[in-house]
Amino acid sequence: MTDSAPSPSTVGGLLIRRLTGLDEQVCRLLRDRNVCTVCTTAPDGSIHALPVWVDTDGREVVLNSVRGRAWVRNAERTGRITCNVVNLANPYEFVEIRGRVSAPTRDGADEHINEMARKYIGADEYPWMDPQQPRVVLRVTPEKVVHMYPGDPELEGS
Repeated sequence: MTDSAPSPSTVGGLLIRRLTGLDEQVCRLLRDRNVCTVCTTAPDGSIHALPVWVDTDGREVVLNSVRGRAWVRNAERTGRITCNVVNLANPYEFVEIRGRVSAPTRDGADEHINEMARKYIGADEYPWMDPQQPRVVLRVTPEKVVHMYPGDPELEGS
């Protein structure tokens, strides 16, 4: 986690913190049952964005998918990814994490998707496991983190 505690700036009732890594406030968003919009660049230059389950180890964003999906192919090709996570309890709090993505790995992927199934749907095991589509884990090393949250009581706990 980052040790820096930058002073937030404000815009439209929101406080903005700019970080170079994850801190406890950002990790809380990643650990809660919030959904991550993963954004990658398609071969034609357009943005490919879709919602996925999200996790963190405290230093990196941890994602799980199946090799061959468009966003995984895009991430492998460019090595870059952007993750946007909105606080489902208060949509005025959100974080954008831009960074480098690791090569997909099978190591720990099945265990990780089962952890995500417990978190998101309350199931002990991921119910859609398919041996023909093995799971992979991708890790995002943050380079730029922008955390926005309510700075005005009108926007808190909407």
